[in-house]
Amino acid sequence: MLTTKKLRVLVVDDTIVYRKAVSDIIEEIPDTELVGVAHNGQIALAKIKSLKPDLITLDIEMPVMNGLEVLQALQKEHPEVGAIMLSTLTAEGSMMTMKALEYGAFDFILKPQSKNALEGKQEIKNNLLPILKAFKLSRMSARNRYPASNKTTLSKPLRPLTKTVETKAVPATASTHRGKSEIVTIGISTGGPNALSQMLPKLPANLGVPVLIVQHMPPVFTASLANSLDKKCALTVKEAEHGEILQDNVIYIAPGGKQMKISAKADGQHRMIQITNDPPENSCKPAVDYLFRSIADYYVGRTTAVIMTGMGSDGTKGLEKLRQKGALIIAQDEASCVVYGMPKAPIDQGLADKIVPLNKIAEEITKSVR
Repeated sequence: MLTTKKLRVLVVDDTIVYRKAVSDIIEEIPDTELVGVAHNGQIALAKIKSLKPDLITLDIEMPVMNGLEVLQALQKEHPEVGAIMLSTLTAEGSMMTMKALEYGAFDFILKPQSKNALEGKQEIKNNLLPILKAFKLSRMSARNRYPASNKTTLSKPLRPLTKTVETKAVPATASTHRGKSEIVTIGISTGGPNALSQMLPKLPANLGVPVLIVQHMPPVFTASLANSLDKKCALTVKEAEHGEILQDNVIYIAPGGKQMKISAKADGQHRMIQITNDPPENSCKPAVDYLFRSIADYYVGRTTAVIMTGMGSDGTKGLEKLRQKGALIIAQDEASCVVYGMPKAPIDQGLADKIVPLNKIAEEITKSVR
């Protein structure tokens, strides 16, 4: 569909400024077609029936029918239609965005902080372009994997599939992994909140090691993600804080807009978290590579590293170093990724010891620490 046909987009927002800005941006993008606009969710659902968009950009807070209600209706009536949310950088906005991602939204962008209209439009465009590209790729990938499937199956690459076949890792140089792991670290991006909400609750309460996660997200949103996951998991889930000592059976999520690494405490016996304002890497802050490198230095032969769904290649260089230091590397397979970007390069380079579907990752993590 997307190799020969334009991506059809419906813009849904109750604020005329954002409706106009996003519409103008869609019209400027090659291979993308603006099929219509709507100022509330009820009108959007009516237009979806007639206009048949591939994707909608969706404001969360709207009168008559809000974005979350639209997503719930989409799941029942139009599962083939994807959604990208426009969110506000507030605690309430971040919590609603977490819900939206759980309801199947592909991804989200922040409404611009700039008061200048031109700068704001450029900010939206810069954030929207890579997500549109990732959405197109995910649709194309789903069609390539299931060329003979029916429309419903093809049209639902937004949620990781659960029935997949475990594949074998590409042969790589011998790892020096010496035994059970004493730490788990995870890198993840697009599709991450939904994938984590499926995977992390499967980890046992007595896992026995700390878990450190970089999920590409802006400030405020990582705290909402941690709170949401904490309610679902047997392990404690929290946004990481500077200077805290790593504790077993705790999942630490890197704060949005900061970098996270580990270092040795002065006593030489404990490891602690450092939250820094170091520059972005791979255009990401927090960055997976940044965390992975630091863990490689302190847990030689005792690390389980997991790379999951996401666009780009953040994490690959860190995994190269982790492998040199004897880490066990688990990669999510292509079929269960929302976007097969971040796991692809490590798999292609033969860095992965195990390549497994989303519903098997928790099992492999647990085996690695026991």
